Amino acid sequence: MKLATQFNAVLGIIFSAGVVLTAGLMYFVLESNAEDEVMERAALMMESAKAVRGYTVNEIRPLLFQHMSEEFLPQTVPAYAATQAFENLRKTQPDYTYKEATLNPTNPRDRAVAWEADVIQEFRNHPENKELVGRRDTPTGESLYLARPIQITNAACLVCHSEPANAPASMIAKYGSANGFGWQLNEIVGAQIVSVPTALPRAKAQRAFFTVMGLVVAGFVVIALVLNLMLRRMVVTPANSMATIATLVSRGKLDAPELAESKGDDEMSSLGQAFNRMRRSLEKAMKMLES
Repeated sequence: MKLATQFNAVLGIIFSAGVVLTAGLMYFVLESNAEDEVMERAALMMESAKAVRGYTVNEIRPLLFQHMSEEFLPQTVPAYAATQAFENLRKTQPDYTYKEATLNPTNPRDRAVAWEADVIQEFRNHPENKELVGRRDTPTGESLYLARPIQITNAACLVCHSEPANAPASMIAKYGSANGFGWQLNEIVGAQIVSVPTALPRAKAQRAFFTVMGLVVAGFVVIALVLNLMLRRMVVTPANSMATIATLVSRGKLDAPELAESKGDDEMSSLGQAFNRMRRSLEKAMKMLES
């Protein structure tokens, strides 16, 4: 087997092992970073929903509350305002979903399902926790979620949720008096939950992975070509020249040209110089024998 072939075989084994290790580590890092990026965006969306809630309670509700005796206006409800604002946001971010899941909501659409109720209960059992991040299986695949507790810290919220007698008649007429009451100040009644399929960060990670690995492979090909050119120029070509001249001399052709010596001080240059000295010595010895 030729030297270049052996060299490339060893280089290929080293590269293959390096690619496997690099690919595994790279994909893990890229997927982790993609999930962090997605959850950071989810947190930003959560903050936007929180800002909408505060704006509704502090500025919208006081303006519209006087009209509630005639007609119930859902725009005065923080959960409704935040949910509607998020629905508009989903036009550009369709993978994200938002829900203000509540154990005892006024609006049935906000009622917590089983897994959401577990999240709310976790906040109730551990009120020191201000945020939960988790995974869950859905009919369409695994999903990530970010949840924060909904705690009644503003007494103004209790106007519509303490007792049916205190609530606007228009609200009772729309939703009835069976749900959404009995809330207490500082009670955790629900959770803001932003969900996103894990397929989204995985797709981001895969795109980045293939780009990075493509660059790694391209880099290896360039390095392999450069190394092969250097090997051919510095080792293979001088060795072939030595072998050719040595063959001619061994067949009695003492007039064969000398090996072109390199002026460098590397090993191949030293070997070439030694080869020429040996050839001259052999030529002198043969002439002495002939005489």
